[in-house]
Amino acid sequence: MLVKKITTQNDLSIAFKIRTQVFVEEQGVPLEDEFDEFDKLDTQCEHILVYYNEKIAGTGRIRILNGVGKLERICILKSYRKFGLGKEIIKSLEEIAREEEVTYVKLHGQTQAEGFYQKLGYQVSSDVFVEDGIPHILMSKSLVDK
Repeated sequence: MLVKKITTQNDLSIAFKIRTQVFVEEQGVPLEDEFDEFDKLDTQCEHILVYYNEKIAGTGRIRILNGVGKLERICILKSYRKFGLGKEIIKSLEEIAREEEVTYVKLHGQTQAEGFYQKLGYQVSSDVFVEDGIPHILMSKSLVDK
């Protein structure tokens, strides 16, 4: 298993293909809602790819705004789920946050993934809301060791 920061347009295009397959094709998110102004190499976002057995399997990004890290667009291709790759993506994005001296992160998690995020130390911070037709909750985590 390998996680790497995206530094080339080619790798970013691969991440877009994964997101299209998972969010647009599988989950029905409108294509125009999936991509935004942060989907560039020159923004305040850091994008990553995760590999399993040397094959690209998933992606995610972190956007830092006002000292808070927002984990976004986390997804794994269907055939690679259940190998612990989601946990690796989250850990890697949190590490990027720490490198930037961010001590608090949040995410909009799909309600079906609430237990997954809770196991990684995230707490529910909102009521359920709908985003792109899918129920979500705001979840947050302090990165400061207690």
